[in-house]
Amino acid sequence: METNEEVVREAYRLAEGSVLDGPGFRALFTEDGTFNDVPNSLTFRGDDIPQALTGFASIFPDIHRELIEMRALGDVVAVELRIQATHLGAFPTPIGDIRPTGNRIDMPAADLWYLRDGKIERFNCYNATNVMLAQIGAGPDFTSAVEAAKAAATAA
Repeated sequence: METNEEVVREAYRLAEGSVLDGPGFRALFTEDGTFNDVPNSLTFRGDDIPQALTGFASIFPDIHRELIEMRALGDVVAVELRIQATHLGAFPTPIGDIRPTGNRIDMPAADLWYLRDGKIERFNCYNATNVMLAQIGAGPDFTSAVEAAKAAATAA
């Protein structure tokens, strides 16, 4: 039987751009397992879990996760990592796609993996999306936010 750390390391291997094995990644989860992209409020359940990999890889096909530190604490595995890739695909947003920039990203992240009987029950990914967006040239639009707040205050 594999250790919880070995299961998690295999999940990272299957999620690499050079491997990208969605069905294999899914097989590591319990039947009712979840993948939670916490900063972006996205949850992938069951057979939708591979979509989390393929969606991101369509934007960053050479994705690599540099594992900095990993600690297994019973049925929980905590990982500090950096998500590294090149922006080569369209990045969808609510108002249109951000065209590929060719920029490299190096996004800090922390992942918590919760396992049950050697399978992943829940995976919570805490990634610094704001860092990634800045690295592809999509920083926050403070001007629009300030103008919207002023308009709301005036209307009230």
